[in-house]
Amino acid sequence: MSTDQTADQTAEQTAARLAALEQRLQVLEDEREIVALLSTYGALADSGSAEEVAAIWEPDGVYDNDEVSMVGRDQLVAMINSGGHQGWIRGGCAHFNGPPAVTVHGDTAVAVTHSLMVVHTDDGFVVRRATANHWQLRRGAEGWRATVRTGRLLDGRPESPALLAAGVRGQLPPRA
Repeated sequence: MSTDQTADQTAEQTAARLAALEQRLQVLEDEREIVALLSTYGALADSGSAEEVAAIWEPDGVYDNDEVSMVGRDQLVAMINSGGHQGWIRGGCAHFNGPPAVTVHGDTAVAVTHSLMVVHTDDGFVVRRATANHWQLRRGAEGWRATVRTGRLLDGRPESPALLAAGVRGQLPPRA
């Protein structure tokens, strides 16, 4: 093998290794951006920051949980500004989200989290709900945004652990 051929091979190997490294770095950056995005939900919800909560989702994004299903940022803003939600804030509440497990598939991703809604009562703090959350996300002009968040109470129904299992595997949720 000539020196030129060896140099060409080395350059090709270096380029391939660099491309693989860049790809791995992009996945890590995507995962970090998604974790940062999802981590803002609780503090924003508990501070009444309606527009910022809504900005976690795509403009036509869906938030589907046991109590309500909302489509679009306007409905998310209305939920945060509603008398019920503002009452939770005035009474003392914490929307706590556990760390997300994120799987990136190019420009789409799936994440799964547990969440607790803790409320203040005359007797102290109590957990109002414990929820399995399955997030579907897409990278767009605004960066990563949620397209669908499906939340189900962890009250023994089979749908809740199925959401968790699908999310951990990086899969879409099972159809109901």
